[in-house]
Amino acid sequence: MSKIWDDLKSNVKDWSNAAVEKAEEVSKVAVAKTEEITKLSKIKLAIHQLQRDKGKEFLLLGKLAYNHSKEANMSNFTGNAEFFAHIEKIDALSEQIVEKEKEIEAIKSEATDISNEPVVDDLKENEVIFDEQPEEAIDLEEIESPQENK
Repeated sequence: MSKIWDDLKSNVKDWSNAAVEKAEEVSKVAVAKTEEITKLSKIKLAIHQLQRDKGKEFLLLGKLAYNHSKEANMSNFTGNAEFFAHIEKIDALSEQIVEKEKEIEAIKSEATDISNEPVVDDLKENEVIFDEQPEEAIDLEEIESPQENK
């Protein structure tokens, strides 16, 4: 009877150690995912602000073109510094938006690379923990993640 209790204690200790290690792995993944989401949100917010600024420049450019066409009957903007200043700002904002979108793609691909790394298990492939298999095993791949629902 003493051997059974010693074996049970040993198994419970091994299981608890494995559970702690798994919990650490899960928490590391959760922290990494949270950092990724935070970075993405900040970049998306910056893109939104750049798009608003770009829209304002388009509005100012449109007003300038309208006023020059209506009041001065001038539709040729060759040499008009104000016109080209708006064009340059719009182009610069467009480039910044493209750069931010590339940052998002880099972060997403980096996160994909990390998630594809194999997880090392303490248990050997053929090691049996239980004498019997549970009646109903949960298949984790059948459970939908919150991201798949979107």
